[in-house]
Amino acid sequence: MPYKALVFDMDGTLVDNMNYHKQSWIELFKHHQLDLDYETFDQKYHKGSLVEIMARLFPHISDRETLREIGSYKEVLYRDLYRPHIQPIAGLESFLTQIHQRNLPMGIATMGDQHNIDFTFEALQIGPYFHSTTGGHEVVRGKPHPEIFLTAAQKIGVDPQDCLAFEDTRSGITAALQAGMDVVGVTTMFDEKTLLALGCIKTISHYKKINPDFIYN
Repeated sequence: MPYKALVFDMDGTLVDNMNYHKQSWIELFKHHQLDLDYETFDQKYHKGSLVEIMARLFPHISDRETLREIGSYKEVLYRDLYRPHIQPIAGLESFLTQIHQRNLPMGIATMGDQHNIDFTFEALQIGPYFHSTTGGHEVVRGKPHPEIFLTAAQKIGVDPQDCLAFEDTRSGITAALQAGMDVVGVTTMFDEKTLLALGCIKTISHYKKINPDFIYN
């Protein structure tokens, strides 16, 4: 079907940065002396907004602002680790340019905060391509809840069912599907077979693998 807008996740979708997030989480565990390995964290705690995650990690803290501050420290660690290495997934800029030239609006739906959005946009110089951004700090319920994709579509001014989403994680794919969007899976986290099983209509390893004409047919 011809789509009226594209909505992209950011981490693992525009940039292959998930290992740097993993390292920053491990540093946070050490800093707060949490007896927690990353695999257990990923299975039991790692879903929803940053504040939701922090509330699970620190159940004795009820103040959301304190939880947000702890989360901000983790994100500072991430940006410091990734800054010397940041680069787009191959073919991204060419793909965005072609879509932009066809006047198809594009938005961002990331659980990252505004600092991480700005960090990525400034490093990659991709801000002008996007109509709007929606970060995890703007929603109450994080992925896999569809709120962030519904908000992104609302900002662009299109029905969610008319959007094509690009995602890489289980929770992100679930959120986009529940919002009513078709999803292209990016194989930074899962292989093609897994992404298709999760409900993606197509998978790519990089943006040279997708013909923009696919968006219009």
